[in-house]
Amino acid sequence: MKAMRTELDPRFSDPDAEPTSWSDAVNVMQSAELAWITTVRSDGRPHVTPLVAIWYDGAYYFATGPTEQKAVNLRNCAHVAITTGPNDWANGLDVVVEGDARRITDRSTLDHLAAVWAMKWDGRWQYVVADDGFRHANGEHGTVHVYEVRPAKTLAFGKQPFTQTRHIPSDRP
Repeated sequence: MKAMRTELDPRFSDPDAEPTSWSDAVNVMQSAELAWITTVRSDGRPHVTPLVAIWYDGAYYFATGPTEQKAVNLRNCAHVAITTGPNDWANGLDVVVEGDARRITDRSTLDHLAAVWAMKWDGRWQYVVADDGFRHANGEHGTVHVYEVRPAKTLAFGKQPFTQTRHIPSDRP
C-alpha cells in the first residue's frame, strides 16, 4: 500500500476538528459488512447498488456476475466510487473510495481472496476459484468476476465533530 497524504478540508469541517486518520478510515472499510458501488452506464448515468466487498491489502475487492449491470458498466468505464459507513447523522464515519476497477484473474490472488471472503462473514460467502474468477461453492449462479479498486482518492466524513478529510496516495499531486 502506498503512503497516503491526509488533508482536512476546513470548508466542511467544524472549526476545531482534526483530520480523520488513514488508519481510522481503513478500520471502517475493513469492518463494513456492506458497501455501495457507483458505476457509470454507457450513456453517462450513474448506477448505484449495494455489494459485499472486502478491504484487503490497500484495495477494495468485489465480485459480480458478468451480466449484472455493474459488470456491463465496467466494460465501458472503469471509474467507480465505493461507499460505506453508518446510516446515522450524528455518529460514525462515512468513507468513499474513488478509483478504477480492474478485473482480477490471477489464480493465486483469487485463491487468497476467496479465503479472505470466507473468513469475513463466518463462512456465509464461500467461493471456489475457477479459471475466469469465482463460482459459488454451492454451484448456483455461475461465474462471478472479481475486481480490485485501488484508491485514487478517499474521502472520510466524520460526525460530531463534523470533518471532511481527503486521503490521496503520496505520489499524486
